[in-house]
Amino acid sequence: MSERAVIVSKDTAEHYGWGARCDGWILASGEDLLIIQERMPAGTAEVRHYHRRAKQFFFVLSGRLTMEADGDVFEIGAQQGIEIGKDVPHQARNDSDQEVVFLVVSAPTSRGDRIEAPGP
Repeated sequence: MSERAVIVSKDTAEHYGWGARCDGWILASGEDLLIIQERMPAGTAEVRHYHRRAKQFFFVLSGRLTMEADGDVFEIGAQQGIEIGKDVPHQARNDSDQEVVFLVVSAPTSRGDRIEAPGP
């Protein structure tokens, strides 16, 4: 298998569970980049945190994601995204009554770069 071009899908990607009933699939991973597809059922949320090195881009595939970033709240619908800079406290939530599926792109990788942050 070539390391220059590899087809990946949610069905073949490494899966992990997080939070309350949430799922993640690692689509691409390296020191310079991390791409994860995530699924959050209705009424779930991640822990508010920030990254010292990584900036992140969240792109919603289906559903509606609520993102709190440094005290501001954004509603991101399907085919919309939001960039979160490094050192910006943020929390992804699903305040809707349907699941939300989205991509999280982190550059460089956000692994080992997560610091919990108190609420706004």
